[in-house]
Amino acid sequence: MRAAVMYGARDVRVEDRPDPKIVKPADAVVRVVAACVCGSDLWPYQSMPVTDTGRPMGHEFLGVVEETGAEVTGLKTGDLVLAPFTYSDNTCDYCAKGLHISCRNGGRYGFDGVDGGQGEAVRVPYADGTLVKLPVAADSALLPSLLTLSDVMTTGHHGAVTAGVGRGDTVLVVGDGAVGLCAVIAAKRLGAERIVLAGRHEARTDLGRDFGATDVVAERGEEGMARIRESTGGVEKVIEAVGTRQALDTALGAVLDGGTISRLGAPQYELGPLGRAEFMRNITLTGGASPARAYIEQLLPEVLDGTITPGRVFDRTFALDQAPDAYRAMADRQVLKALVAP
Repeated sequence: MRAAVMYGARDVRVEDRPDPKIVKPADAVVRVVAACVCGSDLWPYQSMPVTDTGRPMGHEFLGVVEETGAEVTGLKTGDLVLAPFTYSDNTCDYCAKGLHISCRNGGRYGFDGVDGGQGEAVRVPYADGTLVKLPVAADSALLPSLLTLSDVMTTGHHGAVTAGVGRGDTVLVVGDGAVGLCAVIAAKRLGAERIVLAGRHEARTDLGRDFGATDVVAERGEEGMARIRESTGGVEKVIEAVGTRQALDTALGAVLDGGTISRLGAPQYELGPLGRAEFMRNITLTGGASPARAYIEQLLPEVLDGTITPGRVFDRTFALDQAPDAYRAMADRQVLKALVAP
């Protein structure tokens, strides 16, 4: 099969790899119909050390089941399925608590002999626990929005849930990438009355307004924090969807004492400003990697009936052999989120 493999910073290649096969009885082999490039893929794209073996890429995909292991009972050949961005058994104590990201038997695509999602097919471990059957055809116009449930929409929802967003709230979303825009959808869905989107890419913030943002702040740093405080008086709920220190600083500068910051952006720092000054403010810092599998059934009906349309974050489609171009376009901010169609 053909698949995208990263060999170092800005070095993505599409090459022939072994076809996936059933290895364990709980596995399924899925032929990929649609995949995409994640914003978190761009961090290794900018900084990954050179390697001779390469790393299979991609963790967001949906496709058709081609083969199942002997222990798979809930799926059959021909089913269209969605894969959350990590696999999980959906039976361990963490999964039972809705924390599938911490599944004791789970893992990540592209590691430990498991294929990446940016390829023609994937061996999915714990298929019954991981994959969600979709009640549409493989050529449905809903596929882009359904694909977002693999990661970005469920991640945006995780931010809104952990921030405690509720009816009538004022919410700040830091970041106008796909996750930030999906966080706007999620905040509106949970009843936020005012949603401030901090971002400086006009095409993206215009889409954010369509999704429910009521205010846009384009300034950054101290100027941005001052603008947010001036226009809102400070906010109690913040969703940080970037992962840089500057984004965290903005969140801390805008949140009111006693407020909540949910971090969604994969952090590109190890140390943050969480000393005595922050301690005295009684700020709740929450969020983290989304347990996407726990949220899919909650959000799926609203994608199917068109209540939410997160698939609008995809603004360009690339063939699989164009995956290096998809990475380059996203890294150069020419594309918001690239859909990859094998």
